[in-house]
Amino acid sequence: MNRDSTRPRYEASLQRTPEQEAAQEALSRLVRQCRTGDPQAWQQLVVSQHRRIYAICYRFTGSASDAEDLTQDVFLKLYRNLASFDVERGSFQTWVTTLARNLLVDHFRRTRLERASDSLDAGYAGEDDGATPASQLADPHPSPEAHASGMELKVRIQQALAQLSPELREAVILRDLEDMDYKEIAQVLRIPEGTVKSRISRGRGELARLLHRIEGQVV
Repeated sequence: MNRDSTRPRYEASLQRTPEQEAAQEALSRLVRQCRTGDPQAWQQLVVSQHRRIYAICYRFTGSASDAEDLTQDVFLKLYRNLASFDVERGSFQTWVTTLARNLLVDHFRRTRLERASDSLDAGYAGEDDGATPASQLADPHPSPEAHASGMELKVRIQQALAQLSPELREAVILRDLEDMDYKEIAQVLRIPEGTVKSRISRGRGELARLLHRIEGQVV
């Protein structure tokens, strides 16, 4: 299949809410300031994106130390390549997520990392959506019992994520944990939108199966 023929479908302008448009414009202004050499703007950009990039790296690797190293690599690559980003043509968050994803793929190929669920960051709570296994990760006001149960569930989910194949893992992470839409994920992964949906569906099914098996082992 010719990939070029699919690009117009997922490189088209993404529909956003007014709030998302305002946030995107503010981020674009910050990027423009960074490109003029404004050190304060660069610091603000790093602060605004660090938590999200670290979360992606951590969820993919399962290792806090690896995630921190990779996050630093992402920002180093971002700094070196910021001049190549066209503010007028695309989403900065999609672009920087693509940078992070490429580094994660390189990291996986170097280390052949299949499972790394130790060194979990117990204090991190991600943003989740929908009725998926991952949506159980966070509770805004948990009781002590619910918090303990939620942390146990978070460990099991990270263990299950580590057992997914890289292509399914990244699709599930970007959709269910990073709340990116299908078109944005297609841009990041450079695959057709239909393939994105297929991988997410397969990934969710496999994740549910793994969680069921892990739950049985715990009980």
